[in-house]
Amino acid sequence: MSILSQLDTPVFKAEGIPKIDPQTFRLKVWGLMEGERDFSLPDLKQMPFTRLDARLTSVSGWSVRAKWDGVLWQDFVKNINLMPQAKYVTFTSVGGYDTGIPLHELNERVMLVWAVDGEPLERQYGGPLRLLVPHLWGYKSCKWLNDIEFHQEERGGFWEDRGYTRSGIIEPGMTLDINTRTERPIKGGGEVTEF
Repeated sequence: MSILSQLDTPVFKAEGIPKIDPQTFRLKVWGLMEGERDFSLPDLKQMPFTRLDARLTSVSGWSVRAKWDGVLWQDFVKNINLMPQAKYVTFTSVGGYDTGIPLHELNERVMLVWAVDGEPLERQYGGPLRLLVPHLWGYKSCKWLNDIEFHQEERGGFWEDRGYTRSGIIEPGMTLDINTRTERPIKGGGEVTEF
């Protein structure tokens, strides 16, 4: 049981919780790049491993700190030959949930996650693979990730098309720290590092 389950971290599932066989799972990567690529979980696990201590902060008013295991975006993207026109990335889940992020926003702390604190990422939290974007609201951290498209123009996304900001920038306010079950202020404007 991962720390997320132990802490009873809220589960949000705009599309339900899909059943994905980790053995047959494939991550499709395509768009403004040289050729289309297809990665299995073992392929991803051959890339440089990182354990990142970071918070996932939800626009719905909570934040959880964990040690996320996976491959940093900057290491993953070294396997892709992008075209110069690629300016945006759309991340899509198995069920069709999608979100777009400008390529320049995918900084050194963004990662593809398959485990938390050494425990496999549980299905309800996005397993077998999710995106983690600590400096943006949680709806940008696509769960059940199976498709990455590079493109030139900005697009919406599941929540963005329903009124959430396209930028996903964390705003100042109060949030429930899941780790301590206390309300805490956040300054906004980036990754929550105050606690």
